[in-house]
Amino acid sequence: MTGFFLDCLGRLFAAMPTALAEAFCKVIGDLIYFGLKKKRRALLSNLHHAFPDKPRQWHQKIARTSCRRTVELGLFALVSPAFSQKRLRRHFTLGEGLKKELAFALETKESGVILVPHFSLMEALTTLPAHFDEPIMPVGVLYRPLKQASLDRYVKRTRERFGIKLISRRDGFDAPMQMLREGGLVAVLFDQNAGTSGVLTTFFGRAASTTDLPGLIAQRFKTRVGVLYTERTGFWQGTIHLDILANKARATQVVLKGNQWLENRLKTSDDICADWLWLHSRWRCQDIPEKRLRLAAKRDAIVDTCEFHGWDALPRTTRFWVRMPNWLGDVVMALPLLRALRLSRPDAELTLLAQPHFLPLLEKLQVADRLLPLPKKGTSGYFKPFRAWAHQYPDVQLLFTNSTRGDLEAKCIGAPQRFGIARPGKPRRNLTHTWTLPDGLNEAELHQTRLWEQFFQHFGLRGELDLSPIPWPNANTRAKSAPRIGLIPGTENDPSKRWPVSHWHALIEQLLAEKPEAQLTTYGTARDVDITTLVVEGYPTDRVTDMAGKTGLVEFMDELSGLDLLICNDTGGMHLANAIGTPVLVIFGPTNPIRTGPIFDAPAVLLQPEGCPPTGGMPIDQVAPGRVAAEAVKLLG
Repeated sequence: MTGFFLDCLGRLFAAMPTALAEAFCKVIGDLIYFGLKKKRRALLSNLHHAFPDKPRQWHQKIARTSCRRTVELGLFALVSPAFSQKRLRRHFTLGEGLKKELAFALETKESGVILVPHFSLMEALTTLPAHFDEPIMPVGVLYRPLKQASLDRYVKRTRERFGIKLISRRDGFDAPMQMLREGGLVAVLFDQNAGTSGVLTTFFGRAASTTDLPGLIAQRFKTRVGVLYTERTGFWQGTIHLDILANKARATQVVLKGNQWLENRLKTSDDICADWLWLHSRWRCQDIPEKRLRLAAKRDAIVDTCEFHGWDALPRTTRFWVRMPNWLGDVVMALPLLRALRLSRPDAELTLLAQPHFLPLLEKLQVADRLLPLPKKGTSGYFKPFRAWAHQYPDVQLLFTNSTRGDLEAKCIGAPQRFGIARPGKPRRNLTHTWTLPDGLNEAELHQTRLWEQFFQHFGLRGELDLSPIPWPNANTRAKSAPRIGLIPGTENDPSKRWPVSHWHALIEQLLAEKPEAQLTTYGTARDVDITTLVVEGYPTDRVTDMAGKTGLVEFMDELSGLDLLICNDTGGMHLANAIGTPVLVIFGPTNPIRTGPIFDAPAVLLQPEGCPPTGGMPIDQVAPGRVAAEAVKLLG
């Protein structure tokens, strides 16, 4: 019944004026483009990844045309069985290269493997024997049978009417092998996502799974491999071509040359580009959420791919966007995760969304490919930049933040996958996937970096965190005639974390007594000037210098890189010094050193009040200056 209905429908469309059928394809194609938001975004994202330098208007034009051509392909598959042999010859011609190669194959009885790409008139290839007056060599096409039996019978009957044989992949490979032994041709669709059964390589520089079946067949029979395609010249009209790719090549080389051929073909002209099915989920081979943060494949040809293209490493084409924390210390504690992601996903292009004043620091640290400044909180039109960034089509967004505002930002940007941590009572509905804190996990007893590590591991991060200090490009290497000690008396966000001014005075006096040649410098932001002024008051400026409010983050890092020791409260400067390997002596009181202490492998001493729980909770003034001075002298040696 299904076949009868499709036959009638095909005859109806075949009988109507071609212009009317063409108009039908345009209307339905536009309905797909304008009416299916997710499909449109996938189309535009694919095109933006493949052709990032083309303007948005170009992407939209190609995407819309591709939708129309997709409908044309489907309609031609329906009407072509109703076309007579004469009409088929009127609609399609054979390229000279194809004629020459077929004549050679008939004469020599040489078999061959054919790659077939998904152009809009690919169905015309099943009519190839209809263009010859004499029988040609056996031609088989490997295909996956349809689940509906009646529809599958219809497909086989209509596609085999001129002599091409459809060969089910479920039946094994005896039939195609026999066909090749008899000097025939075996064709395989090669440019769709091959999933877990394919081999991992790249397409347009982007990780993709490709079938290596045609390459394996060609390698076994040591035969030639070509690409058979129809170059569209009009509605349901075209020229059928055959381009020879390789002869007696290894299977991997066939895969790589096939992808390269298609890339080059799509770059030839706008019309050819629009003729390919960009709606295909061609690159969806690495988006399983639990494996998203690593390259995962049963078989990969990454080494061969890099060698084939002359790359030192995989191009960074998978777009990972990261919403960075809002506080400096948290930003630094997140850096090991960015390092690990670089190694786990070597194809990741990292874009960081961060507070504007952090950008110069992040740029110097070279931890990402791109940096985007967050707009000022509370400004009108706050979310406008995020909606504009949606047109850059990130593939996945990771959020270190836990705020509703950050989740709304991610929703506006619209990455298909948005990952965050879900805490009790906060489901984070604007994210697509979350890691729920395990039962029994006590955040107070786990370092913030290690918590984020579990979050990343849940989504596939592979490898240990690298906690070695990050090289600072402007490291201060000048000769040191005396120990240089930095002091940070202030804190940006919590006065209870500040050690009293009187304690700083006592510490300075003891340090100058123990190390009379030492040079001391106080640091801080403009908000810390009041407290640093009190700390340095009464000391000679050639021995104790106040630099609070006089350095930006980059200049501050230059200063930190030249210190022999930094003594400070629990503050962002502690994390900065620790990150670049400067020894730190940190005074804790109410805050938790287990959760927010230094994480990088550099000298660090953490002091708490006597009897203080490991997770903090006591007044900071109970840490005696004498204790701090004694530990400082030990660290200075």
